[in-house]
Amino acid sequence: MGNLRRKPEDSNILTERYFEKILVETRYLDAVIPDTSVELFGKTFATPVMTAALSHIPGKDGDGMVQMAQGAAEAGALTWVGMTTLEQYGEIAQTGAPLVRIIKPYKNEREIFSRIEQAEEEGAVAVGMDIDHSFNKRGQPDSVLGMPMSPKTTKDIASYCKRTKLPFLLKGVLSAQDAQKCLDTGVGGILVSHHHGIMASAVPALLVLPEIVKTVQGKIPIFVDGSFENGMDVFKALALGADAVCVGRALMPPIQQQGAEGCRQTIQDITDELAAAMARTGSRDIKHIDPSLLWIDGKRLH
Repeated sequence: MGNLRRKPEDSNILTERYFEKILVETRYLDAVIPDTSVELFGKTFATPVMTAALSHIPGKDGDGMVQMAQGAAEAGALTWVGMTTLEQYGEIAQTGAPLVRIIKPYKNEREIFSRIEQAEEEGAVAVGMDIDHSFNKRGQPDSVLGMPMSPKTTKDIASYCKRTKLPFLLKGVLSAQDAQKCLDTGVGGILVSHHHGIMASAVPALLVLPEIVKTVQGKIPIFVDGSFENGMDVFKALALGADAVCVGRALMPPIQQQGAEGCRQTIQDITDELAAAMARTGSRDIKHIDPSLLWIDGKRLH
């Protein structure tokens, strides 16, 4: 008979389905040419489209991670950097691109501290941790490239926040409860994410985002990632209260095929699509995207 157990649904499929269900109305009268710029961590960027915290990307005749940072900087975007060695991060930082360094939840805290210190020394705009990489598929502490991970407590996170002068961000927040704990521990920003479907049947980021926004009340920036591939996806996230959006999978093939130029062009294309959506909805800048523009199942989302 074989294994007939029903498997839980893939979180990325659930996410893409939810994206498609959200519809957008138009508002042409009194609309203006939109401004897509955004201020993050004291710097102004041309776009709220950021790279996701990617790792191990092969590039065109070179290091894809370095090329990602170069391309994002050319597009006026912020780069998030995932798992790297100290040496590789140094090479990425040498590009001069504004960086957010995301650190794995290493069991050995020396690995965490050395990366925080390097991020400070190399001029990162922020540093953080992807807490959703703490466990493996068996519910045990994960191991990444042979390095053991461990779940982190609110006390641990509070200590990391105090250890650095940079904003300390948490990636992998997918509930209002964790968002509140982030506020309580002094976190400088959160990334709403299910880590490319690391857990089956995970709630889509856009579905839980309004509740998280209500909890945070503008006290810290809220970012979001997970299956964002075009400007309309980004528009919907901004309308629901995100400050900026990370794009990952859509950047990987262009970086592999065209290097930095592929990254730059893809971010620019997504930003242009965002600008078109903003122009057609009377949204003059990203702070003035009205959530009442969004509809789902025949009703306004807000």
